[in-house]
Amino acid sequence: MRLKQYLPFLEWLPGYRRDILVSDLVAAVIVTIMLIPQSLAYALLAGLPAQVGLYASILPLVFYALFGTSRTLSVGPVAVASLMTAAALGAIAEPGSPEYIGGAVLLAVMSGLMLVAMGVLRLGFLANFLSHPVISGFITASGVVIAASQLKHILGVQASGHNLLDIGGTLLANIGDTNLPTLLIGSGALVFLLFARKKLKALLALAGVTGRFADIVTKTAPILAVVVTTLLAWGLGLDQQGVKVVGTVPAGLPQLTLPTMDLAVWQQLALGALLISIVGFVESVSVGQTLAAKRRQRIDPDQELIGLGAANLSSGFSGGMPVTGGFSRSVVNFDAGAETPAAGAFTAVGIALATLFLTPAIAYLPTATLAATIIVAVSTLIDFPALLRTWRYSRTDFVAMLATIVLTLGHSVESGIVAGVALSIGLFLYRTSRPHSALIGRVPGTEHFRNVLRHQVETRPELAMLRVDESLYFANARFLEETVMELLSKQPALQDVVLVCPAVNLIDASALESLEAINERLVDAGVRLHLSEVKGPVMDRLRDTEFLRHLGGQVFLSSYEAWQTLSRPRQAAA
Repeated sequence: MRLKQYLPFLEWLPGYRRDILVSDLVAAVIVTIMLIPQSLAYALLAGLPAQVGLYASILPLVFYALFGTSRTLSVGPVAVASLMTAAALGAIAEPGSPEYIGGAVLLAVMSGLMLVAMGVLRLGFLANFLSHPVISGFITASGVVIAASQLKHILGVQASGHNLLDIGGTLLANIGDTNLPTLLIGSGALVFLLFARKKLKALLALAGVTGRFADIVTKTAPILAVVVTTLLAWGLGLDQQGVKVVGTVPAGLPQLTLPTMDLAVWQQLALGALLISIVGFVESVSVGQTLAAKRRQRIDPDQELIGLGAANLSSGFSGGMPVTGGFSRSVVNFDAGAETPAAGAFTAVGIALATLFLTPAIAYLPTATLAATIIVAVSTLIDFPALLRTWRYSRTDFVAMLATIVLTLGHSVESGIVAGVALSIGLFLYRTSRPHSALIGRVPGTEHFRNVLRHQVETRPELAMLRVDESLYFANARFLEETVMELLSKQPALQDVVLVCPAVNLIDASALESLEAINERLVDAGVRLHLSEVKGPVMDRLRDTEFLRHLGGQVFLSSYEAWQTLSRPRQAAA
């Protein structure tokens, strides 16, 4: 059982049947067709030679099939990770240089090591520090930056920068150098791909083509764009007219590559590798859980860390770039009928064959076509209406989301995600440092208790029942002291205070000291402190302390029991 936990393929391989093999092979063919242009495009986005994207789509798929727990997740280069790779490497080398390519290999290896270490230590919970609004804002801003960065290839001009301001400035400065053939190729491919995404399926339905075949045709539209524009570039000699093409791509399988051992480079890329790891993990787990739920399956987040780590390590050692689970590819893999991770391994075989035999045909592929592919792919990532939805629901989450978007667009992807995480944690600490609490009273004729400010309830001047709606820890311990002391000053007849604790899941050492201080002050004022509805694990820890021995009052099982007991004359209750 322990072995199956770390080698998930042992779960599904013994029951592998012929019908499952057929389903996996069909899915692999479809995903291979889709993955070839994506791999090339995302290598371009990362500032790397085209073959690096292909290399990153071979061994990672095999290693994820061995160590991953999702039956349908398809790993490989993705848009956001490619953008983050370019941002991290831009600080150490020029795009396309040997140092830059070596940096990409090192990023993949470092990311793999970090992910495996987190998986072994079962640190998958760390991804929870990336709140959904922060991730949503980061992905939206990244999608805008990615799309803007590809306009230079559509226009055929020079532009640079890793944020919207720099990219926009250089584009405007060089827009007069727009290459007309490049613009026609790029805009034509862009219009076709947008049309295929939004209208092609409906047109096929009108023609009587429905179901899986219509989906396949729609999803593989980028291949048609690649084939047509490559033939045009080759037949018309567009590379001689200023149209930039991919150029010669070395044929053959990737060779074993070792990362640089220069400690200074490792230090420079450490933060970038960590952010790529965490963001990639969050994206992968989100996709994996969504698809698994549709088939009533489950994934193990900690084992996913190991699976993604193994995929990145294999990518780095085979000359690739950082990889993670891709949303669009995984959905296509799922819809195409993939049953097991073996579909990913079969896809790897397809990419390997393409690397061996199809690279000569790629030489005349216009980079403008790849840019159009990227723009259309990331258009689904951009979700500005989420800002309005978040504003309406939570102002604090909106602040974190907006800061993430603004800094990602205006400065860099690293600063955007770091600021978003820092703000999320800071706002959480602020919010929980002032926990919601409410004086409660009895709903007449019942055993239920509600907030005195919201309901018509029974109260007594000598009794205050304070419901605490948050766990008690160092950040809010002093606030609780102040709340109880304020309550004491406002009710001169007060004889008993009951802390009602149904929402308290934790009382840390700082909060325990505050409770002891509250108890002492109330005893000095002639008031008894009581507790009610204390959860079992919390009570277990309190029993090992001196607090309960010195408690001025009692611990009640329920608020009603406290009400009944403390509503009697004090002498009787004592």
